[in-house]
Amino acid sequence: MKKLLSWVMNQLSKLGRAMFVPLAATPIAGLLARISASDMLNLPMIENASWVVFSMMDLLFAIGSVMAYAKVKDKAIPIIGAIVSLEVFKSVLSFIDPSIDMGVFAGILVGVMTAIVFNYSKEWKIPEIFIFFRGEKLVVTLAPLVAIVLANICSYVWLPIQSGLNDFGVWIASAGAIGIFIYGLLNRLLIPTGLHHVLNSYIYYELGTFVSASGEVVKGELPRFLAGDPTAGLFLAMFFIPMMFGLPGVCHAIYKKAKVNKQKIKAFMFSSAITSFISGITEPIEFSFMFVAPQLYILHAFFTGFSGVILYLMNVHLGISVNFCVIDYIMNFNMGQNAWIIIPVGIFFFFLYDCSFQLAIEHFDLKTPGREDNAENQNIEKELEAILNGSQYQNTAENILKYVGGKANVIDVEACTTRLRIELKNTKLVNEEKLKQCGSKGIMRFGEHEIQIIIGANVNKIAREFKELLD
Repeated sequence: MKKLLSWVMNQLSKLGRAMFVPLAATPIAGLLARISASDMLNLPMIENASWVVFSMMDLLFAIGSVMAYAKVKDKAIPIIGAIVSLEVFKSVLSFIDPSIDMGVFAGILVGVMTAIVFNYSKEWKIPEIFIFFRGEKLVVTLAPLVAIVLANICSYVWLPIQSGLNDFGVWIASAGAIGIFIYGLLNRLLIPTGLHHVLNSYIYYELGTFVSASGEVVKGELPRFLAGDPTAGLFLAMFFIPMMFGLPGVCHAIYKKAKVNKQKIKAFMFSSAITSFISGITEPIEFSFMFVAPQLYILHAFFTGFSGVILYLMNVHLGISVNFCVIDYIMNFNMGQNAWIIIPVGIFFFFLYDCSFQLAIEHFDLKTPGREDNAENQNIEKELEAILNGSQYQNTAENILKYVGGKANVIDVEACTTRLRIELKNTKLVNEEKLKQCGSKGIMRFGEHEIQIIIGANVNKIAREFKELLD
């Protein structure tokens, strides 16, 4: 049972990684859709082009799934296989039953299937007459054939699943404040595992439908808001509160309760607060207390859901083009409803976060940055030095590689916002204590072959150095 649970968590972690391709593509599309709208620059050609991205979300999810699951460094060929297979899959499914609409789930399913076919078929030995198709290219032939079979199976099994998802969407949309609270709470609680992207994908791109002024049917909170749906934005508005106000309050609380390295803690927390406010990137703050004081993180998740309840009761609707930050707040203000309420509510939550976190840190003597033991203080000081002066990325990558078992133990590595996702042959060779001395804020294990090392905002630079060491 333990091995099964471990395997499931590992697969869900990979699925969460697959979401980063569509999530990377949508911000620029959302930004272009917003600034080219009729109430801003009025550029219909650009606006039309930006909506192309939202119309191909299933394809982007398919590509992301292949990138997450295909066991090869150059993933170009399996991606081609997934593109062809997805079109075959949708065509066959539509031929059998035009009423079936799998949305982004079609992309995920076909992408995972293509990766599995690729992983197993690339080493197959086939007759010399078919030598052109042998090796990695075989997936381009096999995966579309498997997609035909898969479409036939889905024509029977997907209808009850589709009904269940629709029922879930109807429930969470009709549950009012309770549904909003549950979504906000789970969104934050799932961040340590990276599985919040799985939850977000349904809310963002599948929840609800709306017919735009041009007659196009759009789905999901995010596209519906950008298309002008007045009912969209209830599930999105709450995140402006923690991103713009709550977590900066946390930064102030951590700085005020720091006992050593106060100036360095101040510099780090100030830059993190500004980053959260301007860009909506919160991981540097959240991971600074997520593992050393998990009770604070649970409180943060509760406050997120609570802020959603308040905004729901005040009928506040607001969505995003890029992220939950002051830039999007200003750009989308006119499209929202009662968006001005976010400011006074946000100020209230700044002080709520600040005061409650200071009280909790002091009362429970929590080891937030600047309150660690002497040995840990030395580690945090080195970490802050590296963050503040942007140096030692190569040295950090070398140490991480050493303490995960060396080059021979690494199968694959990817950067994921603030963490390194490393697939290993043997996770028993990982030295967690040494990794923490390299500046890691936490290590999470997924199954027997994957670990996630929480790094922070500089993870991409460290990942680049890490990959160079593997070549």
